[in-house]
Amino acid sequence: MTSKGLPPIASTNELRQYHTTTRTATWGFLAALPLMAFYEWGLMAANRGSEDIIRISADVWMRAMVPSFGANHAHILLGLVVLIGIGIIFMERKKEKVLRVRYAVWMLAECVLYAVVLTFLVSRATAWMVAMVPAGRELDVFTKVVLSFGAGIYEELFFRVLLVGGLFLVLQLIVPLERRWIAYTLAALIAAPIFSAVHYVGDFADPLELGSFAYRTLFGLALNAVFLARGFGVAAWTHALYDVMIVTGVLT
Repeated sequence: MTSKGLPPIASTNELRQYHTTTRTATWGFLAALPLMAFYEWGLMAANRGSEDIIRISADVWMRAMVPSFGANHAHILLGLVVLIGIGIIFMERKKEKVLRVRYAVWMLAECVLYAVVLTFLVSRATAWMVAMVPAGRELDVFTKVVLSFGAGIYEELFFRVLLVGGLFLVLQLIVPLERRWIAYTLAALIAAPIFSAVHYVGDFADPLELGSFAYRTLFGLALNAVFLARGFGVAAWTHALYDVMIVTGVLT
């Protein structure tokens, strides 16, 4: 029973439905679309008049997986995204999915909460272990925000879906089915330092520092936990919003 004029409070059943629904691949795909759209639009705006377009490393790696066909490369990638989305929706057509606007609002609020909590927990844990030395290439705030959205979509695809998911598939072959949690735990633990290490590889790599390595390892472990518990969509938005809060100085 609710007070007159106030929005109804979600029931336990609806919260359970929200949790189950937003973990599906269909919701993950739909949640990724605005991240990808803003990232691509932002890159065009930030790099206008420049021949060298700055992209997230994971974006470059995933693009390299698709054969280049010159000027049509971007269109082919867009077509693949559409086909993947159609395939996901088709495969999950029998699952009960509730596409409610309030679920999207709840999901965004949930991701903001996770981003804030991770900021304080990971930074405090890192400070306790070793003084963290932030490093990185200096860019304007708009470009940093754009790259934050790119990190949310592409790093989560690469490190959570492909790396953590792939490790889990391999580990479950040797772990008893009734102890699947062991495979999940090992996949999360193995993937975290790998996620951290790749930030120090490549032309625009950060200088290797113990503090920043520990920070990214803990952050990767936290995102692995979010991904395994809440799915790709929540992990992607949590990562993106976390990065936005950091580069804009909201939580510093």
